[in-house]
Amino acid sequence: MKRVSRTTLLALASAAIVGQLQPASAEELTVMATGGAWQAALRQAWFEPFAKKMGIKFNEQEYTGELGKIKAMVETGNVPIDLVTVETSTVLQGCDAGVLIRLDYSKVADRSRFLPGTALDCGVGIDVYGDVLAYDTTVLKAAPTSVLDIFDTKKFPGKRAMRKAPAQNLEWALMADGVPIADIYKVLGTSAGVDRAFKKLDTIKKDIVWWDAGAQPPQLLASKEVVMTTAWNGRIQNAIDQDKRPFAIVWDNQIVEYDMIAIPKGAKNLDLAYKYLAYAADPEVGARLGRFIPYGPVLTDATPFVPKEVLPKLPTAPDHMKSYLVGDVEFWGDHGEDLVKRFNAWLAQ
Repeated sequence: MKRVSRTTLLALASAAIVGQLQPASAEELTVMATGGAWQAALRQAWFEPFAKKMGIKFNEQEYTGELGKIKAMVETGNVPIDLVTVETSTVLQGCDAGVLIRLDYSKVADRSRFLPGTALDCGVGIDVYGDVLAYDTTVLKAAPTSVLDIFDTKKFPGKRAMRKAPAQNLEWALMADGVPIADIYKVLGTSAGVDRAFKKLDTIKKDIVWWDAGAQPPQLLASKEVVMTTAWNGRIQNAIDQDKRPFAIVWDNQIVEYDMIAIPKGAKNLDLAYKYLAYAADPEVGARLGRFIPYGPVLTDATPFVPKEVLPKLPTAPDHMKSYLVGDVEFWGDHGEDLVKRFNAWLAQ
């Protein structure tokens, strides 16, 4: 029988003890986001660096941004995600519905460091983006000068694409119908205003190709399915910079909005989720996203860390803020459910 040395026995015993102390698997954090170039940018700017720093595994899922999917997880008690990216209106709706937890900002950052409207009870802002108009410069002979040109089928004939949702479309419809930007939500808050917006959308309904996911607008332009499309500015800029597409962005009458991130009720890795939120709230880290997709930071102290070559591509660049509307999250939190029903009924007509 082969004898085992005392040193070997000690080494084996030590290894066994260490094995008992080690967890069965590394900690994991799961996020659900809306895919495409934006999620790829989140991965490069934040997901992968955070995973490396913490020594954890970072899992990703994709969805199209609907509250219903989050709600179904929470109601069934099967919540396989720890964080979810959401629009501001979805944060308010999810908060009221009790499907998103109310955040403890003492674990994240001082709320005063965030731009107004980006540190909500149930969601924290992660970037500033613009809802804009985009077109292929090789297709259109005349260049659009405003997002509202999407309603001009005489000057710009052909199919055009819009997001399959009432938000933004109703605001633009009222702008195109002559309502001053300062009065948009006041008018849209009335039955007559809603009717007026849908009547304006009726004028181009037969020419609209609807999109659901942010990756679709550049694809629709590239395939020449449409002559113009509304889009999130970063998706188009990425197509210009990375795919060398001959696209152009029209900023006039853009709608400025914020992407948010939230923790669904029942998340299993709550402490780790909070650590991620605190990590992204560091000003230097918060400014990192602009290197991968041109969305601005929501942190007031992050701007100095944004690369100079990136600043002109942001929706908040001075030249892009001459005529714009800030999306009213409280309005959509209060009226979103009713307007979605009205919109869906309109689509079915």
